[in-house]
Amino acid sequence: MAGMADVRLRDVEHADLEVFLAQEHDPEAAARSKFPPRPRERFMAHWETKVLGDPTVHVRAVTVDGALAGSVVAWWDGERRFVGYWLGRQWWGRGVGTRALRLFLEREAARPLYADPVATNTGSVRLLEKCGFVAEETVRHGDNEHVVLVLR
Repeated sequence: MAGMADVRLRDVEHADLEVFLAQEHDPEAAARSKFPPRPRERFMAHWETKVLGDPTVHVRAVTVDGALAGSVVAWWDGERRFVGYWLGRQWWGRGVGTRALRLFLEREAARPLYADPVATNTGSVRLLEKCGFVAEETVRHGDNEHVVLVLR
């Protein structure tokens, strides 16, 4: 039962990157997020330099009953602070994302905080709304429409 799962956040360990890479390469996850999986070398370089190597980025690994489930990250894009997350498919629809994001938001102090999932990823939009984000506008990134949500 989802309510019984022990969802926690912890520091990201280098070994976690292999799991995150596999999650990004899950065909259904890539289709839902409209985010094309990166080749291994580019993925690792991004995480090592732009995520783990940037002191302004706040990143946490998500665990469920001790098992690595995914990650939550906040970063600056110009003047806006964004949040994003990625969970392995086996954790979808179980309340894990909502619990993990709520825990993360207790530690991430920046407001306003933005998120911009692709509009067709209704599960992600709902998760953000459950955590207090409000849809503000829609924007286009390439061929895809994204919902910009804000937590003030």
